Amino acid sequence: MSMDNVQSRQPSNLIPMIMLGMLFFIFGLVSWVNSILIPYFKVSCELTHTQSYLVALAFYIAYLVMSIPAARLIGRVGSRRGIMIGLWLMSAGTLMFVPAAYTRAYSIFLTGLFTIGTGLSILQTVANPYVTILGPIESAARRISIMGLCNKIAGILAPLLFAAVILKSTDNELFEVLKNNSVTGVEKDILLDGLIRRVIVPYSVLSLFLFLFGCAIYFIRLPELGNNQQEDITHASKDRQSIGSYPYLIMGVFAIFFHVAAQVISIDTIISYAESMGFNLQEAKIFPSITLSCALVGYFLGILLIPRFASQQLMLRISTVGGLILSVCVLFIPGTIQMSGHTTSLSIWCLSLMGVCNALIYAGIWPLAIHDLGRWTNLGSSFMVMALCGNAFMPVIYGLIADHHGLRSGYIVLIPCFLYLIFYAFYGYKINHWSELWKLKKDK
Repeated sequence: MSMDNVQSRQPSNLIPMIMLGMLFFIFGLVSWVNSILIPYFKVSCELTHTQSYLVALAFYIAYLVMSIPAARLIGRVGSRRGIMIGLWLMSAGTLMFVPAAYTRAYSIFLTGLFTIGTGLSILQTVANPYVTILGPIESAARRISIMGLCNKIAGILAPLLFAAVILKSTDNELFEVLKNNSVTGVEKDILLDGLIRRVIVPYSVLSLFLFLFGCAIYFIRLPELGNNQQEDITHASKDRQSIGSYPYLIMGVFAIFFHVAAQVISIDTIISYAESMGFNLQEAKIFPSITLSCALVGYFLGILLIPRFASQQLMLRISTVGGLILSVCVLFIPGTIQMSGHTTSLSIWCLSLMGVCNALIYAGIWPLAIHDLGRWTNLGSSFMVMALCGNAFMPVIYGLIADHHGLRSGYIVLIPCFLYLIFYAFYGYKINHWSELWKLKKDK
């Protein structure tokens, strides 16, 4: 079956695309709420910056550990059952927040986050290849941009909804009392217990929703995009002995690693950075949503421009260079601006604007990295999902630098991320054989 035939089946692709949009909305809902969970846990569980960023580590390390088992599971049970299992695992993970809150045990929270990440790794292993294959490869970035809109709209809502449900108007005084150690002993424990137990109701409701949505998937007809179909799409894999024979894929895996690392740092750290400028948590909660709103602008640009006015390769190049420029500005740009009675550094606005660039980087890398893999498509997609563990490691590295040298200095980790992404956008994706890379090094 040719790619043209896949593209021509528009009616059969509509339901999968709607379902994928809902899945990407869920991805955003449970992922980007971490931006406010991190400072919330920092106060309620009495953590350092480094310890608080273990939220991201526990959540995203599951992608590294579980993506290959997820691919094997999907190969055995199929896409639909894989989606059901992923949603039910996420339901179990969110339910773990109940005993974690009652005991104020950070380790149980981290276990729940790892379980949620495991479910997400299964869903991502299904969803990203689906989006790429449901249509021509030249417009894959456009379809991914549509999914990105669903993801980032949920991301904009997640911290605001969490704050609306969890935080109270009187919390500013409470946070100051706790941060200044104005109370101790039993009185302090009572305050901290009351604060952390506010997560019980919203996460119980979320757990029920994920479980019921998993049950609903059973009644939805979904086409199975298995290895046989992928082999029909391309026969280019016949001369390759292993998945390691695709340098553009392997380098694309590292590109995803550095991209998601830069993205999560710009979103999950921005509340703490705003707090360092005098904002309280109630006021700072808006900054992740501002950053994700900038990402929406990027996705709209992708939908409008790709592939009619600009290729996905060109947009990827523009976005990576723009990301590097903004990273340098975050570190060094002078000047301030007034907002809500606070003097804010222009650097925090450069950090927010990074959302525009990050939106099109992810959409650009995926189709360039998994094209023409043939029978290796499922495994290659699993490797790409594994690379999402960049979200796990880089925030902890940022936290270590921030604890010792200041929050703004921690953003130096963005520079190597964007330097590698520029290499991939201009050269890496074109390398079909490793000998071409060695020749490139020799020429230099």
